Amino acid sequence: MPISVHDVMQLLCRVSEERKMKAAFRHSARGALVAGATAFVGGLVGGPPGIAVGGAVGGLVGAWMTSGQFKPVPQIILELPPLEQQRLYDDAYAIIRNLDWTDLAQLTALVMGNTAIQQQLLATLMNYLTTELRAEIQYEK
Repeated sequence: MPISVHDVMQLLCRVSEERKMKAAFRHSARGALVAGATAFVGGLVGGPPGIAVGGAVGGLVGAWMTSGQFKPVPQIILELPPLEQQRLYDDAYAIIRNLDWTDLAQLTALVMGNTAIQQQLLATLMNYLTTELRAEIQYEK
């Protein structure tokens, strides 16, 4: 039975919510820019030793800036642009297409009662988040 992209996103939200998944995005280009800029300024002010000090300070500030804030994965899923949601839908639908269900509530119950399918959906979701969005995944305790 065909299911809408929105419904599959809701299913993925439910599965990731159950595992209390969070993700953060690293902005390495911004961190590198800060590190390079402080090394440059350090070089202008203090010559070669200033480059070393500026690079070290900039590296620390850049690392702090790129650590990112963790957001709940369901929030990230729902904020994805339609094209990205469609890509994630295609991967998830390949896992659930052979299940016998009539509506989203029944499909959700089937998935939540089947650990193997949950694991497959979580693996698909983690793969998408880490490869496509370059996110770092964290599970709440």
